[in-house]
Amino acid sequence: MRAWRVHSLGDPAEVMSLDDVDRPEPGPGQLLVRVRAAGLNFPDVLMTRGQYQERPPLPFTPGVELCGEVVGTDQRVLGSPSGGPGAFADYALIDAAAAWPVPADMSDEQAASLYLTHQTGYVGLHRRAGLQAGEWLLVHAGAGGVGSAAIKLGKAAGARVIATAGGERKTEVCRQLGADHVIDYTAEDFVPLVKEITGGHGADVVYDPVGGDVFDGSRRCIAFEGRIVVVGFTSGRIPQVPANHALVKNYSVVGLHWGLYRTHDPARIGMVHEELCRLFADGAIDPLVGSVLPLAQLPAAMAAIADRSTVGKVVLRP
Repeated sequence: MRAWRVHSLGDPAEVMSLDDVDRPEPGPGQLLVRVRAAGLNFPDVLMTRGQYQERPPLPFTPGVELCGEVVGTDQRVLGSPSGGPGAFADYALIDAAAAWPVPADMSDEQAASLYLTHQTGYVGLHRRAGLQAGEWLLVHAGAGGVGSAAIKLGKAAGARVIATAGGERKTEVCRQLGADHVIDYTAEDFVPLVKEITGGHGADVVYDPVGGDVFDGSRRCIAFEGRIVVVGFTSGRIPQVPANHALVKNYSVVGLHWGLYRTHDPARIGMVHEELCRLFADGAIDPLVGSVLPLAQLPAAMAAIADRSTVGKVVLRP
């Protein structure tokens, strides 16, 4: 079978090759699946560069979420490959206990886009931030895979959503997703606009996958008892949190590393999957698939993810 493999850490286009390898053999409690679609995520780029908190031994196959067909059956499942990455290949292994059924009316591409970003969004907004109906939710990078999921989940929760994005194309995507207000951060400073939109109240919850200057600005427009959910650092700069500022403004900064729930609270993943499937069936969420590419175009797809030129999820089809 074919599998992309990272042989040394660095730029994906330089350190990956599409290799012919043996098809994996499932061990106890594992399923062999034929990959029907695999979703790309920013951590794929970071892992290939050696900049992610998880560092699999070399060589490794990247890709942390997929929709696959269990070999020998017509059952479709979604989830993460066993033991870490491994989705960017013709076949992969998935732990049977963490292989979640795909609704019949959900496409392969949507299923490959549901797992990581929507689980992260749901846990971040509900478990970590306690988002309530009627609250103001500020979503940064709203046109990306993580941000687009948060916009839809925020609206489903009854929040009033303000989204930021860069450029006319991406701001229009946020409007189509249902954001109540959209700010082009390349043309305007979002801080005074958030204050103006909320009548001086500020954002009750900030969903931030960007970090850097965006996080610093979010601290200046957070509401009393607001919650900033730290999801990632696509800007490349990890910001510092001044404890005195959190004290005088009475807000919270909460981290979200969703992958830890697989170890510390695995039952929650199943509960969230059931809720996401219900929201999908009700039409409240609809994973935004920005582009679908063949497996051979992974290096170009990862370059587009790295320079933040994509909208929604980029999906590979072997």
